[in-house]
Amino acid sequence: MVFYLTKLVITAALIVLITEVAKLSDKFGGLIAALPVTTLLVILWMHFEGQPDQKISSHISYNIFFVIPTLPMFLLFPFVISRFGFWGAFIFSVILTGLCVYLFNLMLQHYGQRIL
Repeated sequence: MVFYLTKLVITAALIVLITEVAKLSDKFGGLIAALPVTTLLVILWMHFEGQPDQKISSHISYNIFFVIPTLPMFLLFPFVISRFGFWGAFIFSVILTGLCVYLFNLMLQHYGQRIL
């Protein structure tokens, strides 16, 4: 239970830190948020929990399959928010990302590799 609470506090603190840095500097906050901090935390927690190296390696390998379909959201969010406000851009981004993940998975299925 102590380990679980430690994970929770450190992970939450990191998110709070990134949002506070972003308030001071859009560029620096964006840089920190763009780093694979979450992924590194996840594989660190997996290692400390005794997950086998193969499981950690597989997790990292699948990350790329979900990073690629999120890229259109990062490109279009600034355009959409300026026209439809935050919530319009947020909802659009969630739908767009879901659609891109679905289409990316269909494309991979066509080439014989299924992710979802």
